[in-house]
Amino acid sequence: MTGPGNDPLDFADADRPAPDLRPTLETGLTGLGLDPALSTPLLDYLALLARWNRAYNLTAIRNPREMLVKHLLDSLAMHAFVNDIAAAGGALADLGTGAGLPGIPLAITKPGLRVALVESNGKKARFMREAIRKLDLAPRVRVLESRIEAVDEAGAFDAITARALATLPLIIELGGPLLKPDGVLLAMKGTHPDDEIAALPAGWTLRASHRLDVPGLDAERHLIVVGRDQGRT
Repeated sequence: MTGPGNDPLDFADADRPAPDLRPTLETGLTGLGLDPALSTPLLDYLALLARWNRAYNLTAIRNPREMLVKHLLDSLAMHAFVNDIAAAGGALADLGTGAGLPGIPLAITKPGLRVALVESNGKKARFMREAIRKLDLAPRVRVLESRIEAVDEAGAFDAITARALATLPLIIELGGPLLKPDGVLLAMKGTHPDDEIAALPAGWTLRASHRLDVPGLDAERHLIVVGRDQGRT
């Protein structure tokens, strides 16, 4: 793994996240129950994202400190809910992942997790392939440059996740077929999506709802867990 400044694709000095981002990230990781030492690969990813963002507009957030909170820590707020999947070497599909959020931060912090990053945008897919190479995440992390409904891996995943992608019913419509019979959708939402839960399609049900606390972010966050009705496949 290369660190910032050791490679031409990392930041130029003027573009690199400010040095004080490391203690901020370490504090955030501690607050989430993660090892502060994970700040090194996460900052490598952040540096690469900010570098590519200058040319390719991968994300509307450009301030490195905002990116740290609203991308890295926000993505990692759900990490505990993939622990069992990661421990079993299971597979997660991150739908409409954009620049790899939350899939790449989760993969960095959960070495046992296999992650498929599903994204149809070519620029974002190219960035993620480069990030996977730079961060030595292959082969357990891969990019599927495709529309969600065109992914030909039915029943292959223990979980699917989506962050600010679509309504719960639409996520299930597009990505539900990718789940194993006992697989779950782990949907990251802001305010609690009562209307979306009420509109879940037949055969799917709310399994759990968890309030998430994102260090440094004063906003509502929820993780909504949806699965097939018991006894259905």
